[in-house]
Amino acid sequence: MSQMQIDQVLAQIRTLSSQVAPQAAPSAPETTGPSAFASLLRNSIDQVNEAQQHASDLATAFQRGASGVDLPQVMIEMEKASVSFRALTEVRNRLVSAYQDIMNMQM
Repeated sequence: MSQMQIDQVLAQIRTLSSQVAPQAAPSAPETTGPSAFASLLRNSIDQVNEAQQHASDLATAFQRGASGVDLPQVMIEMEKASVSFRALTEVRNRLVSAYQDIMNMQM
């Protein structure tokens, strides 16, 4: 991955976290804990899914020859969806690793 791609991924992660941060801010005791984390994770998964669906829709529109849909636009949206999915996969891998570390701790 080039430095430019890494910077783009970091910028996208920061944008997503700033969009989610106001929603995840605890305003009452019942919004903290597992439910807040679960909703944050669910929102992230939904955003990645929406990006993939949007890229797929654009690709389909381009294949059908719809006006106003350019190949560079399609490629950019597909790459955004791919980067988002890879970032989500890395988060999942880190969560699984953390879970395994916790489960392997001796009491």
